[in-house]
This record gives sequence, structure tokens and C-alpha cells, in this order.
Amino acid sequence: MRLRVLLALAMSASLLMPAPAQAAPTLQEIQAKVLQLEEEATTAAEGAQEAKVKLAGLTRTLNGIKAKAEVQGQALSVMQKSLSAIAIEQYKSGGFGDSFQLLFSTDPALYLSSAGALDAITRGKSTKIKKFAAAQQRLNATTLTVNDKVAMVAAAQKKFAAQSAKATDKLAQAEVLLAKLKKEDRARLAALAAAQEDADQASSLKLAKGASGVSGKAGIALKYALAQIGDRYIFGAAGLKTWDCSGLTMMAFRQSGVSLPHSSAAQSRMGKVVLKKNLKPGDLLFYGRPVSHVGIYLGGGKMVHAPRSGSRVKVADSGSLGRKPFVGARRF
Repeated sequence: MRLRVLLALAMSASLLMPAPAQAAPTLQEIQAKVLQLEEEATTAAEGAQEAKVKLAGLTRTLNGIKAKAEVQGQALSVMQKSLSAIAIEQYKSGGFGDSFQLLFSTDPALYLSSAGALDAITRGKSTKIKKFAAAQQRLNATTLTVNDKVAMVAAAQKKFAAQSAKATDKLAQAEVLLAKLKKEDRARLAALAAAQEDADQASSLKLAKGASGVSGKAGIALKYALAQIGDRYIFGAAGLKTWDCSGLTMMAFRQSGVSLPHSSAAQSRMGKVVLKKNLKPGDLLFYGRPVSHVGIYLGGGKMVHAPRSGSRVKVADSGSLGRKPFVGARRF
């Protein structure tokens, strides 16, 4: 009984004791969190680029279908005028029969089902009616396609806006973290980041000098990308002094006559698939599930790429990129 009382008193005392204060994050932990947010922002930005590429494609398709609908509408109008002349002629020669009134029905099927039954009209006029009905059906089908594509364009616009906002939000979160630090701590982190970038640039330039002997389209693209070492990463940028990952690869391969979209995910669906064991300098390397990063293979387990916000174009290891695994390669 006495033991129970002692235990109860001990438990009561522990409940009354204040909980230990949670330790403030260290500079190293904050630096790691900022890096994570920058990488997440970069992933979201590449998602926005993919949505932008899809939006452009859908918009081109929509404009083409609208142009087709306009041509079909004009042709239908000409046919309708011809049918109006037939109607007037028929009226003058004896009035309208019940079947002839079906000419101007809003149901195209009625045109087709009744065209052969209009015995008051010659065979040639019946053919015109059939052509009009078929043209009306084609225009109706095209109009439905236009409406469908309009909805798809709206969805792509919404995704693009959402991904862009997400990228901006991640960077804003990183800024909030840094703003909570003391001025001297912020300066220290900035100095450490700058020192790392300078060291990476020095080693990247050294590795770039050793890259030679790559010919053809791959060689031209690789040479161009290496010439951009030290340029800053900016969302959606494609030169001449700022880049994102897919903007760099797009412009590099443009120099060799290869047209690539400004999206790592879209680029990963182009070219010839290459196994990791068969990689050659100039191959495009892709990372993330879904794909959200791309670089150009340099050889020796290295690649040149535009990494993320806050960083610069550099040569880096071509294995997994942070939390983004290597997922495939393509050759052009």
C-alpha cells in the first residue's frame, strides 16, 4: 500500500514538472531545410514547365480545330444558300410537301433519312441535300472537339498556375526560415553557400577542360552546356546568363539542330532509350519520379546541369540527385 502511494506521488510530481524546452534548430539543420525547400521549389518549377509545354501544344491544336470549324462553317453557309434556291424553286413549282420541310430540321439524321424520299426534287438536288447533311454533321463533330479542347486548355492553365505558385511558396518558406536567424548567422550561412559554389565552380571548370573528343550532335550540345558553368539557376530561364535544368539542355541541343521542349519530363519521352551501363558523353540523364530534373552526361560518372534555385551551372556526380533517383537516359 505504501509503495502505491509513493508511486502515485512520484507520478504527480512528474506531471507538475515543466516539459524540457525543445532545442532550437542548429545552423546546419536550418541549412539542410533551406536546401530541401529549394529542391522542392525546383521540382515544382519543372512541373510548371511541363504544364506549360502541354498548354502550348493544346493551344496550337485548339487553334487548328477552330480554323477547321470556321472553314466548315463557311462551306456549310454556301450549301445552305444553294438549298435556299432549291426551296424557292420548289415553292414556285407547286409548294412544299411534308417531306421537303425536313430540309431545315435541326437534326442532321433527318436530312439523311429523308433525302431519298423527297420525290418532288430531282436526283441532283437530292445529292446536294445529302452533302449538306454530311457537312452539318462534320461541323457538329468539330464543334464538340473544340469544346473538349477548350476544357483541356483550361485544366492545363490551372495546373501551370498551381505549380508556379507552389514553387514560389517553397522559396518563400526558405526565406522565412532565414529571416528568423540572427544577422550574423544569416551572413555565415550565405558565406558558406558562396564558398561551396565557388569550390564547385573551380572543380567544374577543371573537369570541363578534360572533356574533349566528343563528336557529332552530342559533342556540340555538351560543349555549349559546359560553356555556361557558373551561370545562375532561375526558374523558367533558358539563357543567355541564367538557366533552369531543362532550359539549359534545350538550348544546348538546339545548337546541334535538335529541337527539345522546355521541360525535363517532356524531354524524357524523346530520343532513343539508353541503359545506364551504355551511357556516353552527351546523353541526357533524367531524375525523379515523376521526372523533374535533367542533365547532360560528361563521362566518368559526371554530368553538367543547372541544379536548383540558389545554385549555379556546374559539373556534379551523375548518381542520385539528393532525393531524386536516376530514372533513365536518352540519346539524340
